[in-house]
Amino acid sequence: MSSDWITKKLEKASPTTFSVYCIVAAFGAYFCMYAFRKPFTAATYDGMVQFGISFKLVLVTAQVFGYMLSKFLGIKVISEMPPARRTLAFLSMIGIAEGALLLYAVVPLPLKFVCLFLNGLPLGMIFGLVLSYLEGRKVTEALNAGLCASFILSSGVVKSVGLWLITGFELPGYGHLQISPYWMPFVEGLLFLLPLFLFVWMLRQIPPPHAEDIAHRSERRPMTRSDRWEFFQTYAFGLSCMILTYILLTIIRSIRDDFATEIWEGLGEEDQPEIFTQSEFLVMLGVTFINGAAIFIRNNRNAFRTAVFTMSGGFLLTCLSVWGYQSRMLDGFSFMVISGLGMYVPYVAFHTTVFERMIAVFRAKSNLGYLMYLADATGYLGYVFIMVIRNFTVLKIDYLKMYLTTSIWISAVSLVCMIASLIYFERRMIRHAAMEPEPVVT
Repeated sequence: MSSDWITKKLEKASPTTFSVYCIVAAFGAYFCMYAFRKPFTAATYDGMVQFGISFKLVLVTAQVFGYMLSKFLGIKVISEMPPARRTLAFLSMIGIAEGALLLYAVVPLPLKFVCLFLNGLPLGMIFGLVLSYLEGRKVTEALNAGLCASFILSSGVVKSVGLWLITGFELPGYGHLQISPYWMPFVEGLLFLLPLFLFVWMLRQIPPPHAEDIAHRSERRPMTRSDRWEFFQTYAFGLSCMILTYILLTIIRSIRDDFATEIWEGLGEEDQPEIFTQSEFLVMLGVTFINGAAIFIRNNRNAFRTAVFTMSGGFLLTCLSVWGYQSRMLDGFSFMVISGLGMYVPYVAFHTTVFERMIAVFRAKSNLGYLMYLADATGYLGYVFIMVIRNFTVLKIDYLKMYLTTSIWISAVSLVCMIASLIYFERRMIRHAAMEPEPVVT
């Protein structure tokens, strides 16, 4: 059945209708992807050891290593991906990931980490594929904020579903059923397959940016290797400061995400599947509202500056949340919500505003996929390095203490990096404005 009429309707739709459609499609597609990536982290694998270290650490490190390699491959693949190949690429990568989860369920215990490496290898490029449908538009911040809301909320939801499958549920006619921790990720992936197909189909109907979008945000084109190298060389210092910040944010976000079960246990909240969803839902609402509001700042330079100041506020909020918990002014739930808000506001700002408006300000030949994958690849490289160091230094880890300490240090260093990058880009923007004034678009 032809679906061209949907694309034509979207081309003529109001900004609100268009945005709602795109957010639902992008949010849903990336939300479903998490059902193929994160469910295994709902299990704690207590007492299990491989290579002399925690079995769960081995599994997490293996998957993150595959995910990291995917990000490095994505610097080339995503930045060069033509629009016509996006849908096939998306579904192929999901199929490979689900096949790896089937292998995870059936192979002997010593080989399970290899299956999670294979699972992470294709999934790292999914975000860039979804992002490519949304960038370069006047409402991109709102669209990307909706997309990013999915990875804040979905991680908690899929863990809740995973824990529900493990602890057991009543099925009429069959009584009480429990899924083993090894079969649970594959089963959960099957549960999300049909909605995934629907949302990917919806993404495929989104029309390309129109002339007004291009005038305001610049045209986004596939990049060659020389294009990528030229862009990085031109803005090397400022980009390096930002990428270092992104590395640190990826580390703290991944610790919170991959070891949420252990952190909640340290806070005294155990065996409550719904707590993951409840806390991350509140974080999602705050982060989406704050970052999505950037669409109301029409001037690209002002939007870039505002994003950096907002990110700095997030780092300060994270430090205050740690102080509030340690001084017993905040309970565990409030701490996780506030610290999550402080951490995710700057993390999501990279996806929604910072890189998007940087391209729009300087109007260079670039695309959001390139910058995001450059940041993501190095970010996950940093996290893999931390995981390897942890694996070979200590067996028993206090994840709550690690989360508290890391939050403080990362927030402090990130604040310095963002101030340095703002000073650098402020000078570049002043020179660029003198040569090429920003177009006025209502």
